[in-house]
Amino acid sequence: MTTTQPTGRQTKHDSIIIGAGHNGLVCAAYLARSGQRVLVLEASDAPGGLAANREFHPGYRSSIAHSISHFSQKVAADLKLASYGFENATKPLATIGLGSGKEPVVLQNGTVSGTNSDDVASFQDYSRMMHRFADALEPSWLKTIPRIGIGSFRDMLTFAQIGLSIRRLGRENMREFMRIAALPARDLLDEYFDDDVLKAVLSWDGIIGSRLAPRSPNSAVLMLLYRMAGKSRGAHAIPASGVNGVIQALSASATASGAEIRCASRVDRILVEGSADGLVTKGVLLADGERIEADRVISATDPQRTFLNLVGVENLEIGFTNRIRRLRCDGYVAKLHLALDGLPSFDGLEQPDGRMIIAPTMDAIEFAYDDAKHGDCSADPVMEIVIPSLHDRSLAPDGKHVLSAHVMYVPRNLKGGWTDEARQQMQERVIETIAQYAPGIRDQIVHSEFLTPADLEREYRVTGGHWHHTEFAMDQMLMMRPTYEAAQYSTPIPGLFLCAAGCHPGGDITGAAGHNAAQEILR
Repeated sequence: MTTTQPTGRQTKHDSIIIGAGHNGLVCAAYLARSGQRVLVLEASDAPGGLAANREFHPGYRSSIAHSISHFSQKVAADLKLASYGFENATKPLATIGLGSGKEPVVLQNGTVSGTNSDDVASFQDYSRMMHRFADALEPSWLKTIPRIGIGSFRDMLTFAQIGLSIRRLGRENMREFMRIAALPARDLLDEYFDDDVLKAVLSWDGIIGSRLAPRSPNSAVLMLLYRMAGKSRGAHAIPASGVNGVIQALSASATASGAEIRCASRVDRILVEGSADGLVTKGVLLADGERIEADRVISATDPQRTFLNLVGVENLEIGFTNRIRRLRCDGYVAKLHLALDGLPSFDGLEQPDGRMIIAPTMDAIEFAYDDAKHGDCSADPVMEIVIPSLHDRSLAPDGKHVLSAHVMYVPRNLKGGWTDEARQQMQERVIETIAQYAPGIRDQIVHSEFLTPADLEREYRVTGGHWHHTEFAMDQMLMMRPTYEAAQYSTPIPGLFLCAAGCHPGGDITGAAGHNAAQEILR
């Protein structure tokens, strides 16, 4: 068993956190800094969840999350992560749209190249507008969104601050914000641009990790604005310490503040007992039979696993249980890892040092989505590729490299199920697609690994293998995320809280949900 603790194991705890993903660690660090006795329990052998490194072939490592885009600067500053080796201001990666038979479209440092002059000019107008709207929404990502109708002064003040931030846009901009927030990403991008590759690339951050496509209304544009928050403006980066570096820094910050992190400690049950005032949370029961008590339990796992598996429906009101069961949690992203014996060469690029998108048109994205809706995989997969070993040399042996790809849309529930044959067939299809842009890559492959959403669910204990724990959609956002009665980090059971991607504001490596949950608990 791997244990990280400050000065010896504590026997009594103020808070137990289930799961040492980045949000669980953020929450733990804030609570420990406030003086609480905090225990973090992680089922895996190391903290990090989807951001942890995994060795998929001897000497070759990668994480499921292969880059960082909008990690909270406030969280990084509050928890002094720089002093623990995490650099949040890493040089951003170029985003590169690969189109068959044409020059790559490159987005970098607020400019675009590889497209026509009209689209280059339109890109500046588009960027100014989107950044303005992202700035207006940014303050809400680090706040608890109040329940409708509660009416406390703090709730009214929060709504007033959010409303004022939008009102400051001015009348015309506010009208435009309301209009585009309801648009499918395709309609918005068609208004601004002609280049098919550019439009596909710009739509990508509104759909990756979700069950959305460019024609999906509402949520795709809101996801784009969410990911444009902060100084990074949504640009992706790979720190020199790798994505796992943020996990190492968060773990160090939490333990330095007094938190204890116990790995290989799977929670089997959240202990809920009756009292004169109703149910109350008492602690947790581990898979090995150990009972650990605490004043409160905070779940950093997904809502369905928390309530249906760990709490149990017998402790929940039936209407609440039904809403949790109906949460849309099926993941649509598979992960390909390639161990390579050298740096691959991509057509049109001097070096593959960027985030490369293979999605030649928005139709290609839409058609792949349509196939997945019906339980199939597209014959022409769309994907995002990085070579993380260019930035973190610890990921591969000297002179060797790792290719990491997020492949959309790969259904969790494939027709006929994910047999070894089905997995191998889809892996071959993805490699063949990459080889169309990197013709010599097959000769460089030492080993390959293809993880479907079903594999991610099994290995990382995330329902459906969904990045965001539950779909980013209008009925599962803001004061409705994951559902009412559990959308302000507290739950219907006193002493039980949520702090992960299934909460407001959502997924990605941001630390926002962990931060917000900690502030709510400390109130």
